[in-house]
Amino acid sequence: MKFHAAFAVALLATACTPSEAPVERWKRYDESGAIAANAVHENVRMRYQLVQSKFQDKNLLWAPFKAALDAFGEDQYAELAPLVLEQDIPTLQGHVASGRMTYEDLTTFFLYRIRKLESDSSTTLHAVVALNPDAIEDARRLDREREQATHPIYGMPILLKDNINTAKLPTTAGAALLADHTPPSNAFIVDQLNANGALILGKVNLSEWAYFFCDDCPLGYSAVGGQTLNPYGRGKFETGGSSSGSGVAVAANYATAAIGTETSGSILSPSSMNSVVGLKPTIGLASRTGIVPISSTLDTPGPMTKTVVDNAIVLDAMHGADKADAITSEAPVQRNFLKAISAGTLEGKRLGALTELLEGDSLYAKAVDALRASGAKVIEIIPPEVSLNGFLSVLNGDMIRDLPHYFNTAAAPEFAGMDVAGAMAFNRRDSGLHMPYGQARFEGIVADPVTNSGLDSLVAMLHEEGRSFFDEPMATHGLDALISVNNYHAAYAAVAYYPGLTVPMGYSAKGEPAGLTFYVPSHEEERLLGLAAAYEAASKQRQAPLLR
Repeated sequence: MKFHAAFAVALLATACTPSEAPVERWKRYDESGAIAANAVHENVRMRYQLVQSKFQDKNLLWAPFKAALDAFGEDQYAELAPLVLEQDIPTLQGHVASGRMTYEDLTTFFLYRIRKLESDSSTTLHAVVALNPDAIEDARRLDREREQATHPIYGMPILLKDNINTAKLPTTAGAALLADHTPPSNAFIVDQLNANGALILGKVNLSEWAYFFCDDCPLGYSAVGGQTLNPYGRGKFETGGSSSGSGVAVAANYATAAIGTETSGSILSPSSMNSVVGLKPTIGLASRTGIVPISSTLDTPGPMTKTVVDNAIVLDAMHGADKADAITSEAPVQRNFLKAISAGTLEGKRLGALTELLEGDSLYAKAVDALRASGAKVIEIIPPEVSLNGFLSVLNGDMIRDLPHYFNTAAAPEFAGMDVAGAMAFNRRDSGLHMPYGQARFEGIVADPVTNSGLDSLVAMLHEEGRSFFDEPMATHGLDALISVNNYHAAYAAVAYYPGLTVPMGYSAKGEPAGLTFYVPSHEEERLLGLAAAYEAASKQRQAPLLR
């Protein structure tokens, strides 16, 4: 295909060379050539109308760190790179314990890397929308208090999807309406991470309003952050979404981990498409309080990491009961996600593989071969045909109620009383700036006549349909898990309340990443992590993207 080569050439033509400008200085570039190059992309969602954000001056992101980053320099970056890039959390903690680096070194390395790559139009991924101005000082404090550490997440820099409230940083959901919105308090999961010693490095881009705003628009686009690009092929491959920036940032080694959110596929999709590990937990395992919602029925946050062990560590640090989110009280209290990793095995495990995928996806077939070689019993299945009619109405019915609740209880006071209709009216003030791809899904929300009683009936019906999709083959064949690809069956898992975890399973002939996705019944995350860790150890498919 010629479109991706032309896209890359168009971006490269505008790149700053070291002799032209300092590495840290971002300059807006002429993106018309890059947009024209993608105008004939075979995937209509990748026919971009714009790439750069019209709201963001990237130089402001790293301005608080200029002196520290200039002092850090290329030599120290190159010295630390082998200790940091592609390393899991236990390895990083080992380096700190041995004195090879500090948490300040680690944090500064990631900030330097973000500035280095995001300042250059030939390498920028448009993944980061905010950075914690106190990140280096926070790291110094964590170094001083390291003796008090009680959790392996301690000192690890984490990025958050920009629909997760942070009291020190804007939370925008990617929307122009919220471009200057800083909420009064953190989301519950952010407080959980902080309590366990994590370092919040910043916020990452997302598909605007968690991809429930425009129709058939590019994944990874938001008015605030612009167009996130896939590090395995900028302008060539989709980023997945809606946790696009989370997947891209982890793949690009911008942090040790990121947090995403999912209603239906929004963690699994960008994780698989950026060759990282993503977990959509059982709804209620992690709190939704302080997260811009789509659906209180189906929303959940979850960890996105380079390895399964890191995923378990982050999940352990963020989960917990929250009085403000009643469903969290239904989750089992005693969990041991890390023990599940060490105990994970494929020997004797019964896994259901979908016949249609075995026949049509060579990477999936190779993954099944690897599972069998590791002792798993893989059974071909054809799941029952079920109907997801009404799924969209559940999201419509929830969001028209849940978004005003967020504005009234978790947003800055000036947004009290805001709702979907109000957001639509704001966008119409400047459609080119606020909604270049339209707002068809918002229009669908206000047009949907679903009532409260009708919504409850739809949720119950869809839950039974989703359970049938998984439960029948699981029971018939005595399966430990069902295996799929990417987010292909995420909607069924969403309504069935099944958790899912995707692990890198390789790359297409064109270089596009794909993930093997495991599904298990509700609250069986330990089983999920154990199976995924065993497959990861047997396959070792993740390869870092070719970035500087």
